[in-house]
Amino acid sequence: MTDLAGKTDAFGDERVTVVFTPSGVTTDVARGTSLLDAARSVGADIDSTCGGRGLCGRCQVTPSIGEFAKWGITSDASAVSPWTTSESDYKGRRRIEPGSRLGCQANALTDVVIDIPPASQVNRPVVRKKIDLPGLTLDPLITARYVELPELELGDERADVELLRDALTTDWGLDSVAVESGLLPLLHPAIVEGKRAVTAVVHRNGTVLAVRPGFDEVVYGIAVDVGSTTIAGYLVDLASGDVVANAGAMNPQIRFGEDLMSRVSYVMMNPGGDHELTSAVRSALDQLVTDLADDLDTELDEAAVRARIHDIVMVGNPVMHHLLLGIDPTPLGAAPFTLTTGEPVDMRAVDLDLDLPFARAHVGPCIAGHVGADAAAATLNERTHDTVEPQLMVDVGTNAEIVLGTADRTYAASSPTGPAFEGAQISSGIRATAGAIERIRIDRETYEPRFKVIGADAWSDEPEFVAQTAKLDIAGLCGSAIIEVIGEIYLAGICDHNGVIQDLATKTDRVVPDERTFTYVIRPEFTDNGTVHPQLAITQNDVRQIQLAGSALRAGIDLLMEHAGITECHDVRLAGAFGAHIDPVYALVLGLVPDCPVDSVKAVGNAAGAGTVRMLVSGQQRDEVAAAVRDIEKIETATEPRFQELFVAAMAFPHASAPSPHLAEVVRLPKRIESEGSGRRGRRRRQASTER
Repeated sequence: MTDLAGKTDAFGDERVTVVFTPSGVTTDVARGTSLLDAARSVGADIDSTCGGRGLCGRCQVTPSIGEFAKWGITSDASAVSPWTTSESDYKGRRRIEPGSRLGCQANALTDVVIDIPPASQVNRPVVRKKIDLPGLTLDPLITARYVELPELELGDERADVELLRDALTTDWGLDSVAVESGLLPLLHPAIVEGKRAVTAVVHRNGTVLAVRPGFDEVVYGIAVDVGSTTIAGYLVDLASGDVVANAGAMNPQIRFGEDLMSRVSYVMMNPGGDHELTSAVRSALDQLVTDLADDLDTELDEAAVRARIHDIVMVGNPVMHHLLLGIDPTPLGAAPFTLTTGEPVDMRAVDLDLDLPFARAHVGPCIAGHVGADAAAATLNERTHDTVEPQLMVDVGTNAEIVLGTADRTYAASSPTGPAFEGAQISSGIRATAGAIERIRIDRETYEPRFKVIGADAWSDEPEFVAQTAKLDIAGLCGSAIIEVIGEIYLAGICDHNGVIQDLATKTDRVVPDERTFTYVIRPEFTDNGTVHPQLAITQNDVRQIQLAGSALRAGIDLLMEHAGITECHDVRLAGAFGAHIDPVYALVLGLVPDCPVDSVKAVGNAAGAGTVRMLVSGQQRDEVAAAVRDIEKIETATEPRFQELFVAAMAFPHASAPSPHLAEVVRLPKRIESEGSGRRGRRRRQASTER
């Protein structure tokens, strides 16, 4: 455990550090402070309706055990106070989950990392992963086949398996039929109950996966995009190709680290950590099946739905891919970033600890050590590997995956953008929850902002806004708004093209001194009915975090274009839940993608999820993506000598050297006037002025 020696406040009282995930907010509190009070002191999002009396069960949290190098904390079970009688006597509607504590009853005794699960958050994440499937071609690997078995006569010594095999061959032309051993105890009862008529669920390789009495053609499959932050699942009727239910969840691995390398680091430093991460994601997947069954419009109960799920296809980035399969991900944490396997993996679903007794599982192929099966699925959906004109497909996440297709060859790379685009490491950043600011504009003359939040239609300067947001906690900016506000403060001349926020004290009270730099205030701190609402602002460090993330993304794109020998691309596709909400204009303003006509930049939604559905319902497309991955040329940005040079050039808005003629047609770009110094107070700077 962390040594508390010398860690005291001005009154000599011991202090401990509490880190709350997934937000990453940190606070120092007096030893013995309840975890609920610690969370409230720093504004961590945690629910409670009983006033901390241990009655409602809404403030449940999970103390994280292990070594957390990111925060310099090592903790075990003694980091929080022992189980209390209130918790033992608790009889609330929401049961206390295994490993969890009531935040109002557990006290911090030493430095500790505390996970606040989605169910305990007031602003529960809004999972916004939709799917679009134009031109879908059905070619399912698993089909239902109804057969009627003959009555046996004396002297006919064929076994039930032989009768089934003969019927499938005669009626459906199936050869090499094999019945899985686990079905043998169920076969004869099904024949009897169905009065010798049964429906066999058969894989294209001839394996019978299930047998049901009578005519029962319902065959479901599940497509899952296992993201590092969000898991999105789609329940599909394999007979029609229709998506009949969808569900999403936060990836519980977030409590082990917000980004992939933090999770790899956790495995490196904690023996058995890989098993913890594997168990967490597999449990989340099984819960996702329950959620999909709940979302399905059917009279079948959950067990009956699970019994009719016969195929599940999963994709994810390489770290998620390996952890899902129970493979140690640590080789992916250092050069040469070696995959244990990049090939498609097929197995029984129960081998992944999924309660799907009659299902097969397929995990899609990875492209490279940092370009995963999710990028491969997105490539399949967008046809990036099968294009004549150059096409750039970018899945923007904590680790951006980039695929560039040309008439001659397809290239792929990844860039370590980090979690800034999703609100992490940004002072007022939050995930996409009800009440989060998602759009923002700044007046070029007055520097006054107006914004729109998730859960309301009106903008903040419209009369309806107050009523529509009365029950919403406007607590921060989600990723789309963060991109827009940085673009807006640049276009308004509040910061220059190097990202330095200017001293505009004589022009507006929205720009305020902040130690040795300046901060743009979106909403000042205020008190309403005794509740203090903190200031929402963009600091100089926030701008830098977005610059670093954006530069990594752009440098990766420029590197691929150099390898492909092209200078322009007029087909840019932004994929992923975050990419789907980026305004193309602001993507160009910040230089996230190379200059091109604005209408050439398209948000394509969850292309990885859509590609996974295609792999689920089409054997041909499942084979196609495996072949395409083998032909993609992988570029490792970490070992490319040009990457750093391209990265530095991309730090400026929109770019230090590349012209922006297409962008200039739709927005008025500020004149480039170099700042003197680096934004520190006391040094004179010439203000960036906007063209008229």
